[in-house]
Amino acid sequence: MSKSLQDQLLSAGLTNKKKVKQAENHKKKQAKVKRTTGQEDEVKLRAEQQRKEKAERDRLLNLERKAEEEKKAIKAQVKQLIEMNRLSNSAGDIAHNFIMDKKVKKINVTAKISDQLAKGRLAIAELEGRYDLIPPKVAEKILQREPDWPIVLNEKAPDTGDAEEDDPYADFQIPDDLMW
Repeated sequence: MSKSLQDQLLSAGLTNKKKVKQAENHKKKQAKVKRTTGQEDEVKLRAEQQRKEKAERDRLLNLERKAEEEKKAIKAQVKQLIEMNRLSNSAGDIAHNFIMDKKVKKINVTAKISDQLAKGRLAIAELEGRYDLIPPKVAEKILQREPDWPIVLNEKAPDTGDAEEDDPYADFQIPDDLMW
């Protein structure tokens, strides 16, 4: 059989048993130090990994909070736009029907306001369960900020004026002295 290097050195007389024991003890100490520092490195690595994970979670939470704050700010702006620009004396005795959230709703207005709503010169916005009349420019600003806000804005009808273009009697003059 082959002998270990230590056994060969002992038999050759190049070393003694005391030096062999010292070498073994030194080897054991190095292995122990290596094991303990390896565990410490693992603990440090785990701690560093946990710090990185916590930082990522905190970053995501901050982004969510920031998004919620932006939503609140936009809602406050929309509410302020509606409150500042709503028409105050819009109550009337004519029922104006409109569709909001796939349901037919009704608001009582004057005939003039009903006509303006139909032609797109006024818009209806919902705020806290009630319907307010607002100018169409304000409605467009609201829809830019919050596209899902409940607003009814008809397309603007072109101004036709009092005379119609298709009037077949437009070429005929009405005499001033006509008696009925």
